[in-house]
Amino acid sequence: MKRKYLTTPIWAMIPSVSMAETSDWIKPITDISAGDTTWVMVATILVLFMTIPGLALFYGGMVRKKNVLATMMHSFATACLIGLIWVAVGYSLAFTPGNKFLGGFDRTFLHGLDLFTEKGLLTIYPGAATIPESVFMLFQMAFAIIAGAIITGAFAERMKFSALLWFVGLWSLLIYVPTAHWIWGIGGWLASDGVLDYAGGTVIHVNAGVAGLVAAIMIGKRVGYGREVMAPHNLVITLIGTAMLWFGWFGFNAGSALAADARAGMALATTQVAAIAGALTWTLIEVCSKHKPSALGLASGAVAGLVGITPAAGFVSIQSALFIGIITSAICYIGATKLKYWFGYDDTLDAFGIHGIGGIAGAVLTGVFVSTDISGADTTIWRQTESVLITIAYSAIGSFIILKIIDKIIGLRVEYDDERKGLDLVLHGERVE
Repeated sequence: MKRKYLTTPIWAMIPSVSMAETSDWIKPITDISAGDTTWVMVATILVLFMTIPGLALFYGGMVRKKNVLATMMHSFATACLIGLIWVAVGYSLAFTPGNKFLGGFDRTFLHGLDLFTEKGLLTIYPGAATIPESVFMLFQMAFAIIAGAIITGAFAERMKFSALLWFVGLWSLLIYVPTAHWIWGIGGWLASDGVLDYAGGTVIHVNAGVAGLVAAIMIGKRVGYGREVMAPHNLVITLIGTAMLWFGWFGFNAGSALAADARAGMALATTQVAAIAGALTWTLIEVCSKHKPSALGLASGAVAGLVGITPAAGFVSIQSALFIGIITSAICYIGATKLKYWFGYDDTLDAFGIHGIGGIAGAVLTGVFVSTDISGADTTIWRQTESVLITIAYSAIGSFIILKIIDKIIGLRVEYDDERKGLDLVLHGERVE
């Protein structure tokens, strides 16, 4: 008899609900696990660490010196803004029961979070029944934060800071929150259809990558793009940021088990295998293409492998993770080094080339490699592809509308002379000597 390594996935334990049944989902937590709580708290810190300082350094090292502070500010400001939105209404709309498309308002401004009643400690999310709801809320906040921060890499070095804040804030509330509910929320329509997204391949990476692509196209290319050398100013910083992302990704994927159990262990292992496979694949492609093996290529390959395994981490075997890392890295290599030149858009830091394309590849490959012996779940390639197409359409159309409105009101792009001077000095009155 084949051994079942992991139990039934969390989403499968949550049936569809109607508005009339909403109150039935506010359940007492009868068995808080110290081990589960500790692990998810650590995972939450790791995921936040991925954005600040991980992604900030990863992006900051790849831009020109005159824009490094402005680029890193994107990640830090996004963390603050989206965190506030999450507390106000984002968490409630994403994870409380409502309908198939959006949650409710039971946790607006986190009302009722971790309150003791005559029934004991309560939670609105039965998939996290062994940890306090406050821990689950913060874990998901860290996910929302990095989703918004990823977008900023697509239009680095040319967008107004005020426009960026408006865009990221509205995108998080109007695009990210509903998508998270569709796939992870109670009664979400894509979850009910059997779509699998373990830790955010579709919700985060496809969603953010597509939004970044739309923004990059609408804002236009950087001044001098294609005519001037725009080399990264400090790849040491980028490699440090890569290491932080890699380290934090264990919390990203293994933490999504919401428990310290075999599922978390499998996600931990598949994450590592996909990362090393992705890094080595990118380097090998560089060598086979008659290029020198680059530090930036190694970093990009590792991130591509990590993005690819994100939707599949708890649903596939370690052997499958190896293939996912290799395939995703190879596809992202084309996206980052060929695709944007073929189509003529300026995706500054390959937010779409790695996160968008890597998320698409990983989501589809989840349908190829999913193992019922490991996850107790099943899906199909078409089901996964359908979820990707829906997310692409919703994120692209929604982002376009948001950007158009912002452009009409305050404008999206800095002035020509300001871009030449550098955003550090012009927008923030500071610079790196």
